[in-house]
Amino acid sequence: MPRRTLANVADPSTYRPAPGTIPDAPGVYRFRDAGGRVIYVGKAKSLRSRLSSYFADLATLHPRTRQMVTTAAGVEWTVVTTEVEALQLEYSWIKEFNPRFNVRYRDDKSYPVLAVTLHEEIPRLHVYRGPRRRGVRYFGPYAHAWAIRETLDLLLRVFPARTCSTGVYRRHQQIGRPCLLGYIDKCSAPCVGRVSAEEHRRIVEDFCDFLSGRTDAMVRRLEREMTEASERLEFERAARLRDDLGALRRAMEKQAVVLGDGTDADVVAFAQDELEAAVQVFHVRGGRVRGQRGWVIDKVEDVDVAGLVAQFLTQFYGEQADLAAQSEHAGGGSPVPREVLVPELPEDTDTLSDWLSELRGSRVRLRVPQRGDKRALMETVERNAKEAFAQHKLRRAGDLTARSAALQELQDSLGLATAPLRIECVDVSHVQGSDVVASLVVFEDGLPRKSEYRRFAIREGAQRGDVGSVAEVVRRRFTAYLRETGRAGHGNGNGSTPPQGHGAAEQRAGIDPETGRPRKFAYPPNLLVIDGGAAQVAAADEVLAELGVTDVAVAGLAKRLEEVWLPAEPEPMILPRTSEALYLLQRVRDEAHRFAISYHRQKRSRRLTSSALDDVPGLGQTRKAALLKHFGSLRRLREASVEEISEVPGVGRRTAEVVHASLAGGAAGRTGDDGGEFNEPVQSRHRGDHGAR
Repeated sequence: MPRRTLANVADPSTYRPAPGTIPDAPGVYRFRDAGGRVIYVGKAKSLRSRLSSYFADLATLHPRTRQMVTTAAGVEWTVVTTEVEALQLEYSWIKEFNPRFNVRYRDDKSYPVLAVTLHEEIPRLHVYRGPRRRGVRYFGPYAHAWAIRETLDLLLRVFPARTCSTGVYRRHQQIGRPCLLGYIDKCSAPCVGRVSAEEHRRIVEDFCDFLSGRTDAMVRRLEREMTEASERLEFERAARLRDDLGALRRAMEKQAVVLGDGTDADVVAFAQDELEAAVQVFHVRGGRVRGQRGWVIDKVEDVDVAGLVAQFLTQFYGEQADLAAQSEHAGGGSPVPREVLVPELPEDTDTLSDWLSELRGSRVRLRVPQRGDKRALMETVERNAKEAFAQHKLRRAGDLTARSAALQELQDSLGLATAPLRIECVDVSHVQGSDVVASLVVFEDGLPRKSEYRRFAIREGAQRGDVGSVAEVVRRRFTAYLRETGRAGHGNGNGSTPPQGHGAAEQRAGIDPETGRPRKFAYPPNLLVIDGGAAQVAAADEVLAELGVTDVAVAGLAKRLEEVWLPAEPEPMILPRTSEALYLLQRVRDEAHRFAISYHRQKRSRRLTSSALDDVPGLGQTRKAALLKHFGSLRRLREASVEEISEVPGVGRRTAEVVHASLAGGAAGRTGDDGGEFNEPVQSRHRGDHGAR
């Protein structure tokens, strides 16, 4: 591999603070790499004692700790007055900087929840996965989506609330007939006015009360109503209430009673080895297990169970409190329970308990169960943690080995000084030269880092085909890198940056002095992969040489035979089909291809939708946006009548007639331009050669 090399690891002694300069006081510290990016955040009762432990003999350090201190190029700290303040600052810094060496809680599965959209006039019940939203109340998480649907199907008999999407609701509202659920009495059909909005909301509130644990009151009420109906000889109503009671009891049986009534607790347990740990949490509300979650984490330091408890409680409840504040659902309660049961108490139990109490707004107990039902439940959670950890290790063993082997093989095959821990890949997407876009995806340690993905709308480069597009993307990406690292205009590519040191963090290259965060393109890849052949690789390498960037390796992966092309090489490199390096390159290339295709479709969809309304005379951007927002798509707007169009705010009848006539006249032969699907597929641009595709 010609002329490109990678930097060596740092020596911790080069940035070790001078003896006596570290205060013997509580505080929070940050390790930064050579580019100024925060890679680890920690807190300590004594900064002097804690930081000194990082600069001991490297051979005595935990493997991940050793990797962290040799990756870092500087350390800085902030002194605080109390341990609670240190806890809060540590959590906020971890959330802000997302340091790569801090413990990361990765769900061992994606847990669904039951969402209730209380912010809508007619609330909806539905299964949901994703970030919390304002005005929505959530129940769960549950182990399986089918478990939510099964429970919901039982409860809709008693609480016939809306479950349909907005589009379905509006369609039945327009046609004046309820859907199937309305006919079988599993929806109160507010869409056709069978119940008012206020009556429907009361049904939804009763549903929320039941799932919140107020089951006994609901059962007693139905029993009383059933008895009264029977005494009045209303036997059909009594039979219906009897069936409703049976549905409620079956739903309650799905959530086993494990603790006394009124118990509000989270039960936490761990299983671990030297490098990783699994954590399981059972959420007990009203004496019933309402949900279960699990994570697998990479251990950065050699911490015991008590240390894991402290780390987990800080990150988990801090994040849950943030989500609750964002959603602001009515009556949702605090995400922090009255009691947290753990296997061992952390060293700073009082501090953590005070912090959790602040989040909840009332006292939170943190304790280890010793006997009885709570101890039995703790043992159950521990068994779940051990089982989850064993399954994770079976799945993960091959993956860890494969990623390490792939990075080592790439290093050997491409002649790199060290393994390419950061890989970026560029791909171009278009249809016959129109709507040309490109993607840039980032992989670190063999795994995608989606927060750093970037996409580009190609400008001048599209005139020279894929070669010109690749050159434009590489030039824009690395020009920004040179500018953001303070190297713009140097032209020497030596990678020099300002000196590192405590107190100079905000002036480091690549760090925005206003926000303290890394800029978009502040960190270069070790390896730049191009989705293409010799011509595309040569274009990228030429741009890097022109900019003076000499510490980034370049390779191309051609689609036809999966050849690896290197700059200035007349023939491609053929990696074995069983090669882990080839598999990693394919994953990176396919992810770049997926990301580019999605952006291309989005851009093309917007252009087609916009161009259809552009043909309507006298229609400005404001009314275009109002029409699309009201109908949801161009297809539905075409199907609408003049009267329906004129109901849109700001659109009079004359304008509605013009819109209707224009779209009806242009609808013949046009399909799929509603921002969704297209008859013309986005074709692959790979033609098998190594030049223009």
